Amino acid sequence: MSTTDVVIGIDLGTTATKVVAFRVDGSSIAEASHGYPLDVPATGRAEQDPHRIFDAVVLGLGEVVAEVGAENVRGLSFSSAMHSLMALSDDNEPLTPVLTWGDTRAAAEAEALRATDAGLALHRRTGTPVHPMSPLVKLMWFRAHESELHARAARWAGIKDWVMWRMTGELVTDHSLASASGLMDIHRLDWDEEALSLAGIAPENLPKLVSTTHIVPALTAEVASAVGLPEQTAVVAGAGDGPLANLGVGAVRHGVAACSVGTSGALRVAVDRPVVDPNGGVFCYALTEDRWVIGGAINNGGIVLDWVRSELADGDAELSTAQLLDEAMTVPAGSGGLLMLPYLLGERAPRWGGVARGAYVGLTRAHRRAHLVRAAVEGVALQLALVKQSLAQADLEIDEIRATGGVMKHEIWRQTLASAFGSEIAFPASTEGSGFGAALLGMQALGLIESIDVAAEMSPVEGITEPVSDDSGVYEELLPVFEQLYTALLPANTKLQEIGSRLPLSRD
Repeated sequence: MSTTDVVIGIDLGTTATKVVAFRVDGSSIAEASHGYPLDVPATGRAEQDPHRIFDAVVLGLGEVVAEVGAENVRGLSFSSAMHSLMALSDDNEPLTPVLTWGDTRAAAEAEALRATDAGLALHRRTGTPVHPMSPLVKLMWFRAHESELHARAARWAGIKDWVMWRMTGELVTDHSLASASGLMDIHRLDWDEEALSLAGIAPENLPKLVSTTHIVPALTAEVASAVGLPEQTAVVAGAGDGPLANLGVGAVRHGVAACSVGTSGALRVAVDRPVVDPNGGVFCYALTEDRWVIGGAINNGGIVLDWVRSELADGDAELSTAQLLDEAMTVPAGSGGLLMLPYLLGERAPRWGGVARGAYVGLTRAHRRAHLVRAAVEGVALQLALVKQSLAQADLEIDEIRATGGVMKHEIWRQTLASAFGSEIAFPASTEGSGFGAALLGMQALGLIESIDVAAEMSPVEGITEPVSDDSGVYEELLPVFEQLYTALLPANTKLQEIGSRLPLSRD
């Protein structure tokens, strides 16, 4: 092993692909990021162009290779946003855009399946909640609403599966992303017969299942030339961004949880075998065959503040999100009795229902912009506190929480989350998360490190935020009210979703 050995993590995110080169000591030495749009052609749809994502990968990888030197690159390893789905032709050309985790067109199918005994049984076998995000439920939607396309598709795959095929010529899906598809029995590491039957497909309509440390030994000549690497460069399958985020912040030991708040958010804890929550409140996804991640993801994290800034800045283009958050810090915890349900993109954990809409509840004339902003931050924190509560109900102990995400740079996010959790939160020095996790997994697969357990030493904590006891008391009182509002508003939101699906958003 040389001190110049480099593994490159490729993180296929929702809005951008980030490529980062890491030495075996965990230090990052080069990075590149290229974005792409999220298309919303109709209410409930969230799609992307797979070709633009592939182009972002090739462009970013070429830039990083040029900086670190091809001779130092031992291999590539992938991280990917979970729950994506696309239809492919016989020659693996896309027949559809990529449907992302945020696509909720299959809400009716999800609700109908959740209402049956089979829904919870599937959750327990596959580890994936029955929710519109799930590729299983998306496939049920295609079968019901686009039957000709469903019948014409030779294969169905996720975005990472297809990108890897473009890069290597091998179409495979790793156990981590498969465990987030609703189609794989996590206890047998094989496709689930009932799930495939509901989806109307057979095993041959899916990529080959492989471990997350599976190595494809070569790049295609075309890609190798485009990025400046030898064709013999090893490509490691990698895993989903959620489990890899745990690895990237060193939360792979018993009792250590990772909390990430980016566009969306999640709270996850690692265990050494598949664990099923009998109540169906949390997911169970693979990292490796002997390391699994239990937790819950929420749809609305930093994107809530993006919306708040856009809509509440009084047309002041110069007013930054940081300035709005500074204003919000002038308001005490609880926002003067104002709650925001931050369900701008629907919601996932811990209810996993397909129908959820955002709302401000308790709004009075006395509330000002600062209250609305603080309530938005508190809404995200309270939703994550519900996920933490579900983990406790599933008998999963949390002794330490490590948090990452761009929003955590501001004190109000760190303090609100710690107080809503009622526990201290540690902040690792590294902010690379999933990309670093992908590189570490690749290093293990390539024999450059003995075990991914070194992640904890490679991700030292640089700061700790303690909860404010008075604030924690406020959030403890608000949490059951916040939770009850989901159920109370469900009939109205169901009807509003039905009406809204028939109405245009503008007069244009």
